[in-house]
Amino acid sequence: MTEPLSKVDSAVQGLSSSPPKEKSHRKSSSVPGVPSVKEMYNTKTVLKVSVETQKSGWKINTSATSVEDKDILTKPLVTPLVRVIDLQFPLGTTVTARNKFGVTIKDAMDAIYKTQKKKADDELTEPYLKGFEWPPAHPSWEDEMSKVKEEERDHTREKQWGTLLIHLSSIPEVSSSGGGKKKKKNAE
Repeated sequence: MTEPLSKVDSAVQGLSSSPPKEKSHRKSSSVPGVPSVKEMYNTKTVLKVSVETQKSGWKINTSATSVEDKDILTKPLVTPLVRVIDLQFPLGTTVTARNKFGVTIKDAMDAIYKTQKKKADDELTEPYLKGFEWPPAHPSWEDEMSKVKEEERDHTREKQWGTLLIHLSSIPEVSSSGGGKKKKKNAE
């Protein structure tokens, strides 16, 4: 009854009970034809904000699917397409919209909504999206860059190249996109 205990664990003998795991690497998020913002800055490619974002009448604390014209959700936010873009609120808060196939208007609205969904209507002084602005397209942008310290200028330019400013409004502004039929007058 008082036999010495023997070690049965295979790990003690230097053997492993499970096969060795292969290291998996994260898949690349790059898609051909969709450059990064850094590549856009290096080639000085101008970004153009989609006009469909202007005056959409979308309330920022509601889902993007609540927008009246659902067709705009699948359109690209900027052309040429980018994978990642920062969206900056008027008070400086920044959110990031990502899509490896190119950021769409829905991706931008989802990123904004994610930060605003818990806010009540009375907490937001300007709850409606008026549109976006790309800072380098603004006429005074070069003047502002000349005021930045020389050693910080290139970094600031690169950062603003991949940023869109969010403009908000206190009233819903919906653009009228023609296409409606004219009413015929009854001829009597």
